[in-house]
Amino acid sequence: MAQSKKYMIVKERIKESIIKGNVKPGEKIQSENELIKRFEVSRHTIRKAIGDLIHEGWLYSEQGAGTFCSNQIFENNNSTSKTPGKSIGVITTYISDYIFPSIIKGIESYLTKHDFSLILACTDNDLEKEKQCLEMMLNRNIDGLIIEPTKSSSFNPNINYYLQLEQTQIPYLMINQFYSQLNPPHLILDDEKGGFLATEHLIKQGHVNIVGFFKTDDLQGINRMKGFIRAFRENNISLFPEMIITYTTEDSKEELLNKMKSRLIPIDTAPTGIICYNDSLALKILDLLRTLGIRVPEDISIVGYDDSYLAEASEIKLTSVTHPKTQMGLDAAKWIVSAVENKNKNSAELKQDSIIYNPVLIERSSTGIAKSNSENKQYRID
Repeated sequence: MAQSKKYMIVKERIKESIIKGNVKPGEKIQSENELIKRFEVSRHTIRKAIGDLIHEGWLYSEQGAGTFCSNQIFENNNSTSKTPGKSIGVITTYISDYIFPSIIKGIESYLTKHDFSLILACTDNDLEKEKQCLEMMLNRNIDGLIIEPTKSSSFNPNINYYLQLEQTQIPYLMINQFYSQLNPPHLILDDEKGGFLATEHLIKQGHVNIVGFFKTDDLQGINRMKGFIRAFRENNISLFPEMIITYTTEDSKEELLNKMKSRLIPIDTAPTGIICYNDSLALKILDLLRTLGIRVPEDISIVGYDDSYLAEASEIKLTSVTHPKTQMGLDAAKWIVSAVENKNKNSAELKQDSIIYNPVLIERSSTGIAKSNSENKQYRID
């Protein structure tokens, strides 16, 4: 049997189990090993089928816990008519890892209590996939949409879909960032302040040779970089171009680490502090420092961002900037349910405001007082 045919059979059999109610919303599906035995196929085939079902919103994964059935609406095979009850679409850039399961938990807990169904999809931070997700949501006749923007730092070619939502009076809310062209209601973290807090923390510990590592195809990274730059300016410390390293979604892990490695060798000109775009990147850099024999925080201090579970996943606990995660999900669900239930009311009192969350720095063992060393002399204090 051709590999592609095997993968499609596995995918359709899992969907069939969900539609028949053999696996209920929120329940964990069989493990990879169990599915391999059940369908007598390779691990690659199982992962491809599961990956597609996650992307299409049938399943979602939680780091370290497994893969679960989404709480969503299922249409009849040949029907595009609306299923009784109300449904909320949720589109994230990623589902299976990092902070996103916590956001989704917050959303789902509130929607379930208020008899709303959840249709889940992810874009993998890819604009074409975002287009597919939006088309799928519109075909499902959703009542409202919560979406995390894809590559929010540049023009979005899918704006017509959002205008279509507006024309059909389907409320939508953006989380983590928003498209400036649309300026829609949004729930975001004050990322510039977060970048500032992280950087000023190291400056107050005596660090001036600090490198900032930022993702630039999302506005979160751009704003965290702005905070990084502002901290230097407000503390009257000169900032040089080589102290900012950037990357995008398409850069591989090897490319990221090579960029950082080029700043760490030779060690006598290496920075004494590193500000990371997020905890995931910080953990990768911790591993690199370990292989190079560079001690944290004795030789280099490192700060993450998002205060995710990864911040305490290593023997060196990461100093990190908080992200509201579950609270953001809960607030997003409250916002969208209210918008759906009140969309036919015109009173100004029903207008809902966006929310900007205040970040907080959580200090742990990855940062410490800067050593008095020769590399600090390269960076003058004006």
